[in-house]
Amino acid sequence: MFVSFFPQPKLFFTSAAVWSLAAILFWFFGGEQLGAVFGLPPAAAGTPPIIGIAVLWSKPFLWFYIYFVACVAIFYAFWSWYAPHPWQNWSILMTAVILFFIYFNVQVSVAVNNWYGPFFDYVQGLMSGTTPSTNAEFYKGLADFSWLALVGMNVQVVNAFIVSHWIFRWRTAMNDYFMANWGRLRHIEGASQRIQEDTMRFSQIMEDLGSTFVQSIMTLIAFLPVLIQLQAHITELPIIGAVPQPLVVAALGWCLFGTISVMVAGLKLPGLQFRNQRVEAAYRKELVYGEDHPDRAQPATTTQLFTNVRRNYFKLYFHYIYFNVVRYTYLQADNIFSLLILGPSLVAHKITFGALNQISNAFGKVTNSLQFLLNSWSTIVELQSVHKRLRAFEATLQGEQLPVIDQHYLERERAGMRPEDQPVS
Repeated sequence: MFVSFFPQPKLFFTSAAVWSLAAILFWFFGGEQLGAVFGLPPAAAGTPPIIGIAVLWSKPFLWFYIYFVACVAIFYAFWSWYAPHPWQNWSILMTAVILFFIYFNVQVSVAVNNWYGPFFDYVQGLMSGTTPSTNAEFYKGLADFSWLALVGMNVQVVNAFIVSHWIFRWRTAMNDYFMANWGRLRHIEGASQRIQEDTMRFSQIMEDLGSTFVQSIMTLIAFLPVLIQLQAHITELPIIGAVPQPLVVAALGWCLFGTISVMVAGLKLPGLQFRNQRVEAAYRKELVYGEDHPDRAQPATTTQLFTNVRRNYFKLYFHYIYFNVVRYTYLQADNIFSLLILGPSLVAHKITFGALNQISNAFGKVTNSLQFLLNSWSTIVELQSVHKRLRAFEATLQGEQLPVIDQHYLERERAGMRPEDQPVS
């Protein structure tokens, strides 16, 4: 799955993590100020944020773009020299382009959040009759948002297009790798399905899950400082009272509670999904045999195999009941959690309408990024199932014992043994 697309995957991902961490730390401990040498200094302390689209080509942003390109170029040059790979342009350079576009869209979201404060304070003044204004001033405020939304939307469309191609290149690399070893793989149970269907499903899930995960991390990095700045309006939390960093504590505590709750509720789901694939494979294989052999796929056999499929699905549906109860209850409570936190400050008239919108939006961004596991648990379960099958399939190329659904397993299925009674390979 990985060696086909990435050079020396274990070392590659380790080096990518270390290099990224080093680049981030250097940026915060001197790299950002280094831009002043090239005439691109950071914003002075206490300077109000630039409102509108102009922030995206301000001097601090231009310096970050240059810094990002330099870090990627060094990393790419090293791996091109150390371990050249036929897919390195896609696995390294296009990955960096995707990461940059995701970062750019997160910064657009931060710029929109900065727009919320002054604009909605202005709206509050209009509604109370304390702020004189003209139609032109009002529509100019809306235009600032419109430009940000337009740029963000188009970048997101371009990025989605690139991600789709990037994922299909990965699937192509897996397909080419497996087909190059077809002579060693063709005798494995379900080899054609592993190469065609499972690589397709793996790439489709990674397209959604991978992009969401990276965006969650970048959103968290970008909005945590924003949340820390905005919590100057909040002095205490309901019930708990005054605590340091109240909004950050509330966001982390709430998301940790939700994630643990969903993980505990969904603990059995990955194993059940994997069992599902086994009974489905047994049923499908018998039908395939029946296409070529008239004595196979007889009604008694197929009925028993499908009964096993039905039993396993019904068991899975039952376990999803309490999982969904926990997940949807938490998500509904999440809709009003920020208002519960802001309640005392609202009642005490400590925050304005603009600050309320800024805090609610930033709080929602942080909690949504921290709720990645909660929101994606079902998809993660499916990915685990596909990964197990592909990992077992490719193990034969690495000289490992390959767990497969063999003829002995099929005979047990025909005999009517329950899936939970099967010995796991």
